[in-house]
Amino acid sequence: MKLEALQIRKGNIIEFDGGLWRVLKTEHTKPGKGGAFIQAELKNIETGTKTNHRFRSEEKVEKAVVEPRPMQFLYHDGAHYVFMDQETYDQVTIGEDVLEGSTDFLLPNTEVEVLFHNERPIGIELPKAVELKVVDAEPVVKGQTASASYKPAEVETGVTVMVPPFVEAGDVIRVNPADGSYEDRVK
Repeated sequence: MKLEALQIRKGNIIEFDGGLWRVLKTEHTKPGKGGAFIQAELKNIETGTKTNHRFRSEEKVEKAVVEPRPMQFLYHDGAHYVFMDQETYDQVTIGEDVLEGSTDFLLPNTEVEVLFHNERPIGIELPKAVELKVVDAEPVVKGQTASASYKPAEVETGVTVMVPPFVEAGDVIRVNPADGSYEDRVK
């Protein structure tokens, strides 16, 4: 399937320059002179090398054929993450380097989509939102306005998320794993 450069998004897997590449970041730029372009940071899935590439807006790239399979995350054994197919109970081990950035919001028993290309796991897709417990948050300062003032809070996976002032340690919050943003507090 061909994608126009303007359709390239973070997390896409594309066939480019003779290999499979994961899109890590994209930035759309429209200079005053010349045509618009997409600046993309890419990581080669096989070799782990990173590169930046500028795609002209009219350019087309091949989106890799990826088969998502629902699986459950079981555990992390140091350098690998183990997932289980919930229908066949087959287990798949994926290296930490392949999951770069996806592990910040991953807890045991989380249901994810493991992405396969030619029967080889090449990454995971997290749910749209994950629920995490806040383990440390700064106390609320009396008299501080609540209008757009956020404070850092550490969640159980060790990641810091910016949260509203009313969130305290022990609260369970919903976080968007795509950008690490706070969505709401779970009652």
